[in-house]
Amino acid sequence: MNRTILITGATSGFGEATARRFAADGWKVIGTGRRVERLSGLKEELGDLFHASAFDITDEAATKAALDALPDGFRGVDVLVNNAGLALGTASAPNTSLDDWKTMISTNVTGLVTITHLLLPKLIERKGMIVNLASIASNWPYPGGNVYAATKAFVQQLSLGLRSDLHGKGVRVTSIEPGLCESEFTLVRTGGNKDAYDALYKGAHALTSDDIANTIHWVATQPPHVNVNSLEIMPVSQSWGGWQIHRES
Repeated sequence: MNRTILITGATSGFGEATARRFAADGWKVIGTGRRVERLSGLKEELGDLFHASAFDITDEAATKAALDALPDGFRGVDVLVNNAGLALGTASAPNTSLDDWKTMISTNVTGLVTITHLLLPKLIERKGMIVNLASIASNWPYPGGNVYAATKAFVQQLSLGLRSDLHGKGVRVTSIEPGLCESEFTLVRTGGNKDAYDALYKGAHALTSDDIANTIHWVATQPPHVNVNSLEIMPVSQSWGGWQIHRES
């Protein structure tokens, strides 16, 4: 095997676990992210199988420069995992920050489409694969989800559109839609509120980053004629609640 995977947002959570999972299977791994020290730690851990590429995915010029600068041994990208993304805040729409909304759109939507578009020629050439990390929020709205959920619905719909546009080219596309998963994601969303983090996950037996990494690995290692269009994954402890009903007093 001499395959290469590029994982955005590899400095924590799903991305970091996915880098470890694929390197353990002998893949060459390109890990991207803004935090140089985290990427350096992965490089030290994973060795020659790992190439660290530090840049901000919301910066188009930096993204293009980083891809252009990939060393020869890592230029043949077979799988793109669009994992970089974030949620900011849990307030209802009238009480949210417009800047937070714009940051989520810039990262979860604009950054994702930029790196995808830049890599499409290589992925078509190599009959590769795109794995997009969406969310159960793509399908199930909830109070405080607002723009975060909308960005993930975009990711889900883009995955379907790419499948259609890449028809006949041998490129596979999957949308993975996790539910409650314990990771640094929630600390970012709550502005580092550890009490809120602990309360959310207490007793829930949530999914782990390794669960998602193993799922991505399973999807990517199916035979070339098999495409998993989407996978919605929840912990057993999570399911659907009733509809909200506002009643006049």
